[in-house]
Amino acid sequence: MKLKTTMLQASLVAMLAWTTTACNNSSTSQNASEETADTTTTVAASYPEEELGWKLGAQAYTFRLFSFEEALQKVKEAGLRHVEMYPGQDLTKGSSDKTGHQLSAEGRKKAKELLSENGITLNAYGVVDGKDEAEWRQIFEFAKEMGISVIVCEPKAEHLDILSKLCDEHNIKVAIHNHPDPSTYWDPTTVLKAIEGRSDKMGAAADVGHWERSGLNPVESLKKLEGKVYHMHFKDLNVANDKAAHDVHWGTGVIGMPQIIEELKRQNFKGMISAEYEHNWENNAGDVKTSVASFREALKD
Repeated sequence: MKLKTTMLQASLVAMLAWTTTACNNSSTSQNASEETADTTTTVAASYPEEELGWKLGAQAYTFRLFSFEEALQKVKEAGLRHVEMYPGQDLTKGSSDKTGHQLSAEGRKKAKELLSENGITLNAYGVVDGKDEAEWRQIFEFAKEMGISVIVCEPKAEHLDILSKLCDEHNIKVAIHNHPDPSTYWDPTTVLKAIEGRSDKMGAAADVGHWERSGLNPVESLKKLEGKVYHMHFKDLNVANDKAAHDVHWGTGVIGMPQIIEELKRQNFKGMISAEYEHNWENNAGDVKTSVASFREALKD
């Protein structure tokens, strides 16, 4: 009888232990799910543009007075996780190695390390041009090695077929940029003509500020390029139709930021939006941060 009682007691203890463990495991699983949900909510709140498929980052040229290493730190401080590299920036302070497709093997390794350390993705490279097919191939190979998905450029007319071929060969997009009038591609119709009949990986890098400087309406210009806007340079200006206009905090100038945002949503734009702030050069990191906050706030409307 004692043996049966002991066995019964042991069974009850085992069942109690199993029930307690199961409850604890269930509680742990629930807590983990709640933590994951909280993290997802936090990320969505911090980077609302990503829910739209937009990669809000900065053109490193904004911080051209500093090294690429320092620029990445400023990009991070502005609350951004993406960058567009341009050719010719010091890789690190005092370095003779410059960013771009002529960067040494050691420099490319260092650039990747700097990007990883700061949690920043290199999405685009430009504005760049190649003197011949050999250099264009070098540019594309550099982009492939660095994980760059879009090459921002203003190519010569005789090189357009070369770019079309290289786009398909490397599966990398080309986005033709518009500097102000009288540059070749200042008007969207010129960009459309350049990409007509060529690779579907060729499109536009829409610089809304430069359109404004050239007397063009940014929203109407975006409409002309619908379906072909692969990249953006974003800035706001103090005055319209003036080559001497300078950058101001986004949403306080003349470009019509809310209307541009709505048009990008309507077009279902997917891609990188590079913040540019070509003013207050020595201390513009705060200007970028303020502009980014304003942009994200506008997404809630």
